[in-house]
Amino acid sequence: MASKNKQSGPVGYARPVYLVDGARTPFLRAQGRPGPFSAADLAVAAGRGLLARQNFSPEDLDEVIIGCVIPAPDEANIGRVISLRLGCGNGVTAWTVQRNCASGMQALATAAERISAGYSELILAGGTEAMSHAPVLFGNSMVGLLADWQQAKSFGDKLKIFSRLRPGHFKPVIGLLKGLTDPTTGLLMGQTAENLATRFNLSREDMDAYSIESHTRLATGIDAGHFEEIIPLFTTDGRAVNSDEGLRREANKDSMAKLKPFFDRHYGRVTAANSSQVTDGAALLVLASEEAVARYQLPILGQLIDTSWSGLQPEEMGLGPVYAMDALLRKHADAAREIDLWEINEAFAAQVLACLAALDDDEWQRQELGDLSVIPAIDPNCLNVDGGAVAIGHPVGASGARIVLHLLQALRRRGGGTGVASLCIGGGQGGAMLIEVKGE
Repeated sequence: MASKNKQSGPVGYARPVYLVDGARTPFLRAQGRPGPFSAADLAVAAGRGLLARQNFSPEDLDEVIIGCVIPAPDEANIGRVISLRLGCGNGVTAWTVQRNCASGMQALATAAERISAGYSELILAGGTEAMSHAPVLFGNSMVGLLADWQQAKSFGDKLKIFSRLRPGHFKPVIGLLKGLTDPTTGLLMGQTAENLATRFNLSREDMDAYSIESHTRLATGIDAGHFEEIIPLFTTDGRAVNSDEGLRREANKDSMAKLKPFFDRHYGRVTAANSSQVTDGAALLVLASEEAVARYQLPILGQLIDTSWSGLQPEEMGLGPVYAMDALLRKHADAAREIDLWEINEAFAAQVLACLAALDDDEWQRQELGDLSVIPAIDPNCLNVDGGAVAIGHPVGASGARIVLHLLQALRRRGGGTGVASLCIGGGQGGAMLIEVKGE
């Protein structure tokens, strides 16, 4: 039976696309108020350190492509803002892409396509997000009232408009909450995770245990020095941030069990502790053609082999990685048998566990994919080896770039190999990238 899972794009890239280097900021856990850095600040902090160690100058870049979901009002076309602040100069074109949680991965994919097609040779790409800076807005009724006030000619007219004010006019609209709600279904992203927990009969205990493991792996990775891609941040009050703030070394079964379900108060299993955290952060990579590598004598961290995107029902968007990885590996049957490491972004523990459950369910695969999946069995010890977004955080515009960058570093540490980075996308999509790191 032919697969119903659509495969997007040709097999691989026409010209080789190399990943030269990358860097990211520590991911800062939101504290209920705007954090110390805007989205542009974060990307500039990562980019400065990254570009400073290259054999080319920022002006030698052909393009800067940045993924971002919620740039601030004064960061319109944030890619250009970042490019100019990094000293790339007026002549380097820069632009912004948006594919919800996969915006950073979309930036990398777009850069790869531009290099493959011969439009560019050297590109800075990645993603950034300051979720803590998501705006708090007035509703339309208040905005309309303010418009009437501004247009009123006399003091008496303004007074009449003022008399129409009611307490409801001051009810804030939480921008982040709006952004994390699917507009076609009305479901919060966490509610889609509850859907998966129900469909695959995932227990609260299993989700909590998975989350504890994510924190444990992050702690172990930090202690072992596995996050060399991080460039420290320095706040205006002199505080240095060297590692991800979401880590909870003390996370355990008892502390997890104390938290109540957040999205379904009565019957739910998804809590704040087994969900990814609201976070600020940025991750950037340098992509180059074979010609640029030779011209600037660049090291090669790895090669981006291919990318696939898939769509699915928004109510179960968390299964996006299965669809996307299946589409990707159908194009690369030989590579499918040799995947050494996997990165699946942990939007929710339920979401990753549901993906693994779907890969163990032949009936689901035949129904949803049209055939048995070509994805090989995923060894848990080879999945998110240094923890994931439940512990690290999920700044939505940056996560797609982060998981690719860390996969490259993890493969390099083990002497090379092949890996897949994938993530689910709000609105019902999935993205996946196939990466190769040559052994030394």
